[in-house]
Amino acid sequence: MLIKEAKFMTSAARAEQFLKPAKPMIAVCGKSNSGKSTLINLLAGRKGLAKTSAAPGRTRLVNYFDFGEFLLADLPGYGYAAVSKEEKLKWAKTLDAFFACKEDIAHVFVLSDIRRDPSEDDLQMINFLNYHILPFTVIATKSDKLSRMKIKERVRKVAQCYGLGEGNVIAVSGLTGGGKEELLKKIESILEQSGAE
Repeated sequence: MLIKEAKFMTSAARAEQFLKPAKPMIAVCGKSNSGKSTLINLLAGRKGLAKTSAAPGRTRLVNYFDFGEFLLADLPGYGYAAVSKEEKLKWAKTLDAFFACKEDIAHVFVLSDIRRDPSEDDLQMINFLNYHILPFTVIATKSDKLSRMKIKERVRKVAQCYGLGEGNVIAVSGLTGGGKEELLKKIESILEQSGAE
């Protein structure tokens, strides 16, 4: 598939501000600093669409992007230690409210740093998606940091940790564009299943 144009739409802080999508919506979630903004920019084919930051915990809202045939919803990162308990609860509430409208969500991309084993928060997220029967794919980010051989090994390990098949884990690099083709193929099949084609 070819993404011709991508643009930022709006941000939502509360459930009543969430968009009711007229086309398939893919949610992007993951721990703070797992590479959500970088992934969005990779798909868009340009650097500054989603704001990246060296400081984790930047995304505090649900940010919506229009990718033509589908929408992307960038969710607040979870599991960042340097924010107050109050702030963490606020994020958790936002995520809960967002996933409560599951009929609006075609698929979820769960981002996970390929070099690290899933954290307690990551596993909780996967359990949550399984419990709510929401279709998801794990995107193993930052694959440019590893050799080809090591990538295969880590994909296997990440899949194992989550109790998934290796086909449910896509290794991607926002830096080199590695894995982008596979990711676009995945999006294509999500759109087909949603009847958007």
